[in-house]
Amino acid sequence: MARDPFSRRDKRRIRKAMRNGENPYGVVLIGPDDSPALMALSALGKLMFRHRTAFLPFAIALAAFIASSVLHAHHSAWWPYLAGVTAVIAVTLGFPHSVMRRRKAGARLSRILGRLWAFLGIDRAEERAYAGIVAVFTGGWITAAVAVGPGDKPLPMVAVILTVILGIPWWAHRRRRAKIRMEKTVAAWPGIAEDIGLAGSRITSVVIDGWGWTARVILKRGTTTELAIQKIPQIESGLHSRPGSVRVLPDPERADRFTMRVIEKDPHAEPVPWPGTTSTTITRPVEIGVSEDGRPVSVSLLRKNVLVGGTTGAGKSGILNVIIAALAACRDVVLWGVDMKGGMELQPWHSCLGRLATNPEEASELFRDAVAELNRRAQKAANEGKRIHEPARNDPALVIIVDEYAELDEESHDCADSIARRGRAVAVNLIAATQRPTQSAMGKDTAVRSQMDVRICLRVRERRDVDLVLGQGSFNAGWHAHQFSKPGEFMVSDPEHSIPEKHRAYLITDQHVERHAAACSGVRPTLLVGQADTPCTARRATQDAEIIPFRTNHENAPETALWAALRSAGPEGVTVAELMRATGMTRPTLYRHLQAAARAGRACQVTRGSWRATDTPQNRSDGTEPEGGDTRP
Repeated sequence: MARDPFSRRDKRRIRKAMRNGENPYGVVLIGPDDSPALMALSALGKLMFRHRTAFLPFAIALAAFIASSVLHAHHSAWWPYLAGVTAVIAVTLGFPHSVMRRRKAGARLSRILGRLWAFLGIDRAEERAYAGIVAVFTGGWITAAVAVGPGDKPLPMVAVILTVILGIPWWAHRRRRAKIRMEKTVAAWPGIAEDIGLAGSRITSVVIDGWGWTARVILKRGTTTELAIQKIPQIESGLHSRPGSVRVLPDPERADRFTMRVIEKDPHAEPVPWPGTTSTTITRPVEIGVSEDGRPVSVSLLRKNVLVGGTTGAGKSGILNVIIAALAACRDVVLWGVDMKGGMELQPWHSCLGRLATNPEEASELFRDAVAELNRRAQKAANEGKRIHEPARNDPALVIIVDEYAELDEESHDCADSIARRGRAVAVNLIAATQRPTQSAMGKDTAVRSQMDVRICLRVRERRDVDLVLGQGSFNAGWHAHQFSKPGEFMVSDPEHSIPEKHRAYLITDQHVERHAAACSGVRPTLLVGQADTPCTARRATQDAEIIPFRTNHENAPETALWAALRSAGPEGVTVAELMRATGMTRPTLYRHLQAAARAGRACQVTRGSWRATDTPQNRSDGTEPEGGDTRP
């Protein structure tokens, strides 16, 4: 009995090499007993297996011939049904989805078909057109072959000609060629990994799409994903890809495994036009852009506070317009806007906004009314025994959109903080946009930033700004928004998007905004704030009437303490925190008294957060007390 020439060690090496896609034998030696014909046949078989996708047109032709032969022999009368099925398939593949989306049922069918086309790999229009042409000619040939027989002339010659002509686009298709290239990459990966410092890693699976390919990589024991993230430039060099084309996404379940995404054709090279919206309810996610593999990016806005951060020119206004356009079509949400640029950004949406504030005074009034509405809803829910407010057309959600959030005054910051903390259950929420959401910009004494459920980060100037927008530690986890170069590129962090992926927001032009706002203005719901249907100006006058004329003879009353503190303040004023300690008032109550006194000309704001009285002995030329000893603020 001949001894096995391979030891156990050699066998283990061969099995490991085969699992990694390597050639287990360094050199192939031809012995005297080896048959050249068998070796040539084996090599040809390996070559055909590597290029097996190229034979798909011939496989389809053979399957069509066999099927038509069986049907002609037993069910030759079925040819009309086959013609009908062919027509249905052609119409389904070729019918425009934009026409389907005009009706609610059609929009639902469009989404189902979109998922089906993505699963079959024909999600692009030209690919569906090619599939439709193949289906028409193949179905037509099978119908004729079932009716008269597949061997009847000229059907055999027609089948050969159609197979060759229709096979040319398939043979030249980039995905088929990319698959062959990926097989070579997988085979060469162990050597690449050795060169770039990831020795021992291996690729277990590869998925090819229209923009590139995605691979799952398992690292050597003791190596973590953080090392692979640091090696991204080396990976790009080893794969001969362009700079910035490789993404390393950690696996949430395994520290020694990651997903490597290689972008060969950038879907963000050109602006992505806004495709419009079909949803009419805030309960459905809102599409705001596309990812690097061409998939739409959706975020849920119901009962969510949203923070949009990015430097000047990064595209904050553009992504706000996309969000407003989607919400404007929803019939169960009321939109209020605060534009601290004087209305430059939100004015085009004025017909869709229930209210629009363009200066600090209007913003303070708007936020006060929002807090009042929040309290009313909370009281109503408590009386009815409910914990969650479900938006409806007659009782819509309230979303407040703030552009340049850092420009709000302290009263607005405090009200926004109350809304961010308490507004989720009653569907009163904020969408805030700012350039750099520092603690001072978001309100020194508030926790608004920590209450933001959805974080959208556009281009930032510095690495530390990534952590400001997305949260502490985001930069080290791979959220590198400082590398963005195009307007509208963003990352989104929320419970549904926990992996750092680059996206690009839809481009919505001024013409789109004008047409969409005009179309949606007639279907907007209304919201009556407060106890009565009186306008906000009337309610404000009522509040002032309750505060300004107030007089007291009680020495320790809060109003007396407030006026005494304001009058005793020096030129630099007294801070709001000190006034709260001196009077015992809550911050909203204190601000109502201060604003009323300011409108009456009896107090002024020296600096942000510091106030003093204007009618004091220090400011009066004769140094006397005001007539009547008025103690009101």
